[in-house]
Amino acid sequence: MNNRYKDITYSLFQRKRRKTASIHIERDGAVSVIVPDTLTTKDIERLIDTKRRWIYRQLAEWQDLNATRVKREFVNGEGFLYLGRSYRLKTVQGQEKPLLLKDGYFCLKKADQVNGNAEAAFKEFYREKGLARIPDRVGIYQARIGVRPVLVRVIDLKNRWASCSPRKDALNFHWKCMMAPLTVIDYIIVHELVHLVHHNHTPKFWAEVEKLIPNYVERKGWLRVNGAGMDI
Repeated sequence: MNNRYKDITYSLFQRKRRKTASIHIERDGAVSVIVPDTLTTKDIERLIDTKRRWIYRQLAEWQDLNATRVKREFVNGEGFLYLGRSYRLKTVQGQEKPLLLKDGYFCLKKADQVNGNAEAAFKEFYREKGLARIPDRVGIYQARIGVRPVLVRVIDLKNRWASCSPRKDALNFHWKCMMAPLTVIDYIIVHELVHLVHHNHTPKFWAEVEKLIPNYVERKGWLRVNGAGMDI
């Protein structure tokens, strides 16, 4: 549910086990305020006031980064991302699966283009590829961190790249992650795995991320700059 304080609209998330408060600008430009459930409305409003200039700067940056957002069409020649590379689309006849990556092209079954099923075909392609790759990468890094999630899912997370369940036993990854290079996907995976140990973005959290991804700042920056283009 959206709340409003002065000129800032935000979504409020109250957490029983949380000790600190934080504010995030989501991928869709929404402002999220995450606080312990003991904070009053006045406390939350004071937090927003102290972070007001930071919120303005982050929203302005988000607008700049999203000014070149691409709206892709499911027509021959259109480029679609997979693992950091762009592949042209071409429609084909007589193909069994709705969508294949073959000979350097995304090959879309003509019937699925005509019937308006192209978007669903792409989402399923990315989901299947994610399920084939991400759990293996999670397995590599979880051993180094010393955690063991029991479930890894590839789903639609709307405005987040990934998340972990409140019970810390499941990791969720957006199917759009498969549009990024593998190095960036590894950063997203490590980011969520470390959250199983350190819930908040504290110095200890980032120090643990840096142990596994020494150049995480570069990979995080790639995602920030190119994230708007990772869409269909």
